[in-house]
Amino acid sequence: MRVRPVSPEILVGELADLLICREPDSHLRVALDGASAAGPGALADALVDPLKALGRPTVRIDTADFLRPASLRLEFGRDNPDSYYMGWFDEAGLAREVLDPAGPGGSGRVLTRLWDAGVDRAAREPYRDLPPGAILLVSGPLLLGGGLGFDVTVHLEMSAAALARRTPPESAWTLPAFQRYADEVAPASFADVVVRVDDPRHPAMVLERS
Repeated sequence: MRVRPVSPEILVGELADLLICREPDSHLRVALDGASAAGPGALADALVDPLKALGRPTVRIDTADFLRPASLRLEFGRDNPDSYYMGWFDEAGLAREVLDPAGPGGSGRVLTRLWDAGVDRAAREPYRDLPPGAILLVSGPLLLGGGLGFDVTVHLEMSAAALARRTPPESAWTLPAFQRYADEVAPASFADVVVRVDDPRHPAMVLERS
């Protein structure tokens, strides 16, 4: 594997340049995939202003707002890695309310929040119409390999040791799910962009994959 170390600022700039060159006249659905410790949400947030400055309207989506109800997520306990891997996130809702409407032939009306996990009920967010050329930045874990309709995929990769080191103790129960994701889905083998973030302060772009 060959990598090119970059600063966080250069990473954001290069990703922004890449995204604005794609499908300028239609909506662009972008996955920023990675464990919380890898910082996919922070990277998505950092992209918003540069993309807007380059003339592309930007909409942020976080999969933390697309969880399944607690009765389904926690059916087998609060710290079950298999449940986290297979049934924590409402992928069907994300497709129905965001990715499909933003895709070719879609209505262009999306829901940016579906579920309020704090009160375990629908978020009651109003629908919004996407402006022409809008870029949707969808951040969260375990996004790839399940057939979700993304146009560009960015995977933030961490070694197992780095992920374990940077994951808070209260979330350590999720680590087997991420190992299973790496083994079964292998997102780093097919994502459009792969960034090594064993230390998120010093990312490295993967240039060649083994």
